[in-house]
Amino acid sequence: MIVTLLSVCDDEMVSLEKAIVAHYDFGGERFEILVDPDLAQAFKTGKKKEVANILAVEEVFKNARKGERHKSGDIQKAFKTQDIMAITEIILRKGEIQLTTEQKKKMLDEKKKKIIAIIAREAVDPRTGAPHTIMRLENALEQAKVSIDPFKEAESQVEGVLSAMKLILPIRFEKARIAIRVPPEHAQRVYGALKEYGIQKEEWTSNGSLVAVVEIPAGIQGEFYDKINKMTGGNIETKKL
Repeated sequence: MIVTLLSVCDDEMVSLEKAIVAHYDFGGERFEILVDPDLAQAFKTGKKKEVANILAVEEVFKNARKGERHKSGDIQKAFKTQDIMAITEIILRKGEIQLTTEQKKKMLDEKKKKIIAIIAREAVDPRTGAPHTIMRLENALEQAKVSIDPFKEAESQVEGVLSAMKLILPIRFEKARIAIRVPPEHAQRVYGALKEYGIQKEEWTSNGSLVAVVEIPAGIQGEFYDKINKMTGGNIETKKL
């Protein structure tokens, strides 16, 4: 039997009240551990690289809520090791995390916000060429009743969500190409900002002015113009191509 060990530092311990069960089934047996819900999910999705500080109790259970522990022989047979960190990694990678209803709702809400943010950045109303507001996109998502997986990356779900939303709202992913002429006194500073957006073409004139073409997601045109106008005090020429 693995000896129960808690984190050395109290502020690193996962409280048992907050902990949830992660389980892995092998050979007709269930192996459970108590983990921090946020850190466990971060590890499972690849955002956290190590299992340190994920466990509430360094123990493998048959039934964690009842405190029924597994025998060392069963653990060795299933995992080929007694190393609790190696076991935790296997359970989190291959098993399932039993999130509470509240945790699932929170994850789902966060995933919806990320998907909406991506669509708001990339898409426009094809009738006007203007971006849709966040509220309009949220309402369309609600009406479309599209299923969103809280465990999958937002980027991988955008295409399916967008297809469903198109039945409710005219929407299209679009890029905007903008030509810019920056006077010499602002050219170097603005050049750095333009590189972050993505310069397609650039030319430095004999007097030190910068002429460039950038391609950006259509939904962020307003943000783009605001930024470069603030950087130059409005002393800049732009033209949408």
